[in-house]
Amino acid sequence: MSDPVGEGHSSFYSEKQLSSLGLKCYGSNVLISNKACIYKPDQISLGSYVRIDDFTLLSGGSGISIGNFVHIGAYSALYGGGGILMEDFSGLAPRCTVLSEMDDFLGKSLTGPTIPRKYKPSYKSAIIVFRQHSGLGVNSTILPGVELGEGSGSGAHTLITKDCEPWMMYIGNPINRVIRRSKNILKLKHQFLEELGEI
Repeated sequence: MSDPVGEGHSSFYSEKQLSSLGLKCYGSNVLISNKACIYKPDQISLGSYVRIDDFTLLSGGSGISIGNFVHIGAYSALYGGGGILMEDFSGLAPRCTVLSEMDDFLGKSLTGPTIPRKYKPSYKSAIIVFRQHSGLGVNSTILPGVELGEGSGSGAHTLITKDCEPWMMYIGNPINRVIRRSKNILKLKHQFLEELGEI
C-alpha cells in the first residue's frame, strides 16, 4: 500500500489532504489517521494539537466540537447526532463509544438509521460534554445527555449513564464513584503551555 503522505511511514493525512476533507474548521498540528472514517465533516470542528488514531469513526450529526490537545484512541466511535463537545485536554482511550443519540430496543420504536424519526418515538438525542481534563478509559461507553465534569474520568469497560462529578474517577456497569483525582495536572498543564509559548 502506498504512503498517502509520501514521507516514509506516516499514516496521518498531510496538510493538503486535511484541507480537502471538508471539516468545518481545524487548527494547527492536527493528526488524523487516513484509516479513520469521517461522516458529515462539515459538522466537525477540531482545535490544535488533536490526534485521531486508526479505525476511529466520527459521525458529525448535529455537531462534534473538539478542543486543543485532545487524543482519540484507535477504534473509538463518536456519534454526533445529539452533539458532542470535547474541551481542551480531554480524551478517549482506545475502543470508546460516545453515543449522543440512540435507539430504544424495548419495542416502543422502530430502530436503525434507515427508519424515519417519526417511527422512532423513543429515540434519544442529547449533547455529551467532556470538560477539560476529563476522559474515558479503554472500551468505555457514554450515553446521550451526560456531562463529564472537569478532571473526571472512567476506568476500563465502564458504562457512563449519568453526569460525573469534577475530579472523580468512576468504574463499573453501572458506574460507581471510586476515588478523587489529583489536580496536579493543572499545574503541569500551565508549565506545558508556558513552554510551548501558548500562554
